[in-house]
Amino acid sequence: MIRIYRFSEVPANEVFARVAPATDVAGVVNGIIQEVRERGDAALREYTERFDHVTLEHFQVTQAEIDEAIGSVEPDFLRVLEEAAENIRAFHTCQIRQSFVINNRPGIVMGQKTIPVDKAGLYVPGGTAAYPSSVLMNVIPAKIAGVPEVVMTTPPGRDGRINPNILAAAKVAGISRIYKVGGAQAIAALAFGTQSIPKVDKIVGPGNAFVAEAKKQVFGLVSIDSIAGPSEILVVADGTCNPAHVAADLLSQAEHDRLASAVLVTDSESLATAVQGEIECQLPLLPRAEIARASIDTNGKIIMADSLTQAIDIANEIAPEHLELCVDNPFDYLDSIRHAGSVFMGKNCPEALGDYLAGPNHILPTSGTARFSSPLSVDDFVKKTQYTYFTRDALAAVARDVALFADTEGLHAHARSALIRTCDPDEKTEGLA
Repeated sequence: MIRIYRFSEVPANEVFARVAPATDVAGVVNGIIQEVRERGDAALREYTERFDHVTLEHFQVTQAEIDEAIGSVEPDFLRVLEEAAENIRAFHTCQIRQSFVINNRPGIVMGQKTIPVDKAGLYVPGGTAAYPSSVLMNVIPAKIAGVPEVVMTTPPGRDGRINPNILAAAKVAGISRIYKVGGAQAIAALAFGTQSIPKVDKIVGPGNAFVAEAKKQVFGLVSIDSIAGPSEILVVADGTCNPAHVAADLLSQAEHDRLASAVLVTDSESLATAVQGEIECQLPLLPRAEIARASIDTNGKIIMADSLTQAIDIANEIAPEHLELCVDNPFDYLDSIRHAGSVFMGKNCPEALGDYLAGPNHILPTSGTARFSSPLSVDDFVKKTQYTYFTRDALAAVARDVALFADTEGLHAHARSALIRTCDPDEKTEGLA
């Protein structure tokens, strides 16, 4: 049963289950990466046989397989995929950054170019659940950013096939280059390239502890989105909330995995008690009740605050992945929220709405990293290049200031490189710096 605490009884750093993997996977992952780096497809084939229990001659999903998958998906689900994609595109299109030029001083032009990465790789996990929503959330921002090529890897089932809903989402998102490779070996393939899979510049997408560790180890050779921790939700609710709604929202995160954390912060003791009871009523009805029970019993909490103001302070201290403001007039509190991955406003905005259909990205900073990190966005798939142009006269006006700065730092060649351009060509340059 979920436990009720006073805020003073729970340190902020213990509110969510922010734990490291129980086993040390770094050595195993390093070995996999080195094998893939050295042996390419041969290593991928061996790891696919070992971990996915299927032998593959070719890794790339064929167009016939994609077409077959689309044909097997429920038409209503295809409609919802298209609707979600449209909403995601509309939201993320507003994130596009423009290049700029500054030329308001004579002889000087400066600016910044915004350039998409050449190739991005998306990892889509298999295992206990398939998440076509994550395909949309990763691919669509990359496409809007202008990335010329996006490839996807995902582990095959024992029949050598990919979940048709995943392939349908890939089709809707506009990606057709898909490979049947999972685990740390897929991350290594994207980072180094193999005979079949191209090397990419950016790797995104969630995964298990082995995938997360592989992303960590290849970071620097390629860019990555983040190292995601267990899913977490913090609900700030007042006494007028429907306890059944709050309980349902908490359970929506608890069913993700046993390490997920669901936390309610409220100033109402009656609501706290009612939510506690509602969770016990609803939880046994869930198909993933065993997972949700482990999450709720181990990591679930209801925290009593003295006021809604204190509840907001608690939320900022914790910096949750998902924050629900289940209060009247939620916009009165929005300016006070400083640290949260995504905020769901009011009593009719369950976090699940953001997972699937609303439009904002559901790939969010976890483990308190919302204090300094942002949701996945178009920005994650672009880089900036800046440029500077000075005429000779413009340089002459500042050359001695540049030289003074350089000399002060003891970098006399820097100083000379500025001063030498401002002299008469026939004038000797000794002693300029």
